[in-house]
Amino acid sequence: MEIIITTLDVVGKLMIAYTAIRVHWRVRQEHRIDKRVFREMRQEHVVGIFGMIFIIIAYILEIIFVLS
Repeated sequence: MEIIITTLDVVGKLMIAYTAIRVHWRVRQEHRIDKRVFREMRQEHVVGIFGMIFIIIAYILEIIFVLS
């Protein structure tokens, strides 16, 4: 069970980091924010939310299974 918890935690953190990097890269490349950039930002927003959900799930599982 500990490997699942660690995996969810790492994947969640990587998803959030990827999202932040992609948004900054796109804005830097475009030098403006247009509809295409907003569309990609919305998609990356969803990835970031899933990343946060994975981190929360990993935290809850760690409390339940590892610390008890």
